[in-house]
Amino acid sequence: MKALEANFDGLVGLTHHYAGLSFGNVASTRNQLQPSNPRLAAKQGLLKMKALADMGFVQGVMPPHERPSLHVLRQLGFSGSDEQVLAKAAHTAPGLLSSASSASAMWVANAATVSPSVDSDDRRVHFTVANLNNKFHRAIEAPETAQLLGAIFRDPQHFCVHNALPQVAMLGDEGAANHNRFAGKYGEPGVQMFVYGREARHDGSAPQRYPARQTREASEAVARLHQLSPENVIFAQQNPAVIDQGVFHNDVIAVSNRQVLFCHQHAFVNQAALLAQLKQRVPGFIAIEVPENRVSVQEAVNTYLFNSQLLSRSDDSMMLILPEESRQHAGVWDFLCEEVEKGGPLRELKVFDLRESMANGGGPACLRLRVVLTPEEQSAVNPAVLMNDRLFAALNNWVDRYYRDRLTQADLADPQLLREGREALDTLTRLLDLGNVYAFQQ
Repeated sequence: MKALEANFDGLVGLTHHYAGLSFGNVASTRNQLQPSNPRLAAKQGLLKMKALADMGFVQGVMPPHERPSLHVLRQLGFSGSDEQVLAKAAHTAPGLLSSASSASAMWVANAATVSPSVDSDDRRVHFTVANLNNKFHRAIEAPETAQLLGAIFRDPQHFCVHNALPQVAMLGDEGAANHNRFAGKYGEPGVQMFVYGREARHDGSAPQRYPARQTREASEAVARLHQLSPENVIFAQQNPAVIDQGVFHNDVIAVSNRQVLFCHQHAFVNQAALLAQLKQRVPGFIAIEVPENRVSVQEAVNTYLFNSQLLSRSDDSMMLILPEESRQHAGVWDFLCEEVEKGGPLRELKVFDLRESMANGGGPACLRLRVVLTPEEQSAVNPAVLMNDRLFAALNNWVDRYYRDRLTQADLADPQLLREGREALDTLTRLLDLGNVYAFQQ
């Protein structure tokens, strides 16, 4: 079956700010309370989307969520007019206001787990919205994510969007950031590897310093929802020791594409056995392991070497999309250049400046959701979200009109920011033909 992989990148929201909300994410906590630049953040993301579209990749846009979430603040007991709710929250619980204002939905690798139709019994593309229940500011995203996915993948003949798993610790689900799929070609039946940090039924498997956000039980549930054959599924455990070094998701320590896995030497528990299993089950499987003595786990975390996009070019060679931080580290860059010179599957390196996202803990891979599509399925995607010259110009003009170039936590209480955001999103729903997907539009 002919198919391709499309990337849908999250558009950075108007309330992008550095609040240090994500314990276990080193960059997030390191830059807490620094002023941010939402306008620059959005434009940096748009430049990456446009560059990939210009290279011939199918590139879509995932819109931001409505923030601040007045619905959540009212659920927490803040009452009165919208302005009064913001003022009360800012005065008595600024941390809750910050959580309700987080633009973290920009990292759509955590929006959902996706399985292509060729792997699913009913031959539809399946999405399971991530519940993200390890962090409050992310756990509130699931209902809106389901709405937005439904507005983009809205043909039930081709797509099935499942709501998030129940919001309990046993079923912690962080989406595609802990999911890999292997196949010789995108349209061939594949092997899906679900990576978990702990088993709720075996507490001894968890790391000690930072939380393991993904549970095996959640991964098993997603595999069932997606109607996957058990013989085509692998459950692999992330190394607890690297979680304790800041590897909060698998996509901080490994990235895959088709038959290739690019990972650190210490990414997984019993890694040698896992690679042997993949070699047995994936035709032509290739592992590119980065040794600890070339790039340490800490260096991988600091540079987001593995939070990259590994993409297939038209000649079947692969290109790695990296953040500028990886090029600035001599050891990391030397290793990558050596890999390119070997003439293996990795043939090209492409670097992007994503510093605004990086400073909040998300690199190129965090910003995108991968979706394998047949030609018929691609035709069924909402065409208004697919990147091209016209949409790039329209979204840049939209960002210039509505986004601020400096934002601090104190600004979150400004009622004008709420009004700006709602006006911006109302305009965006028309640009992207989404319908009335936001609560304020109902």
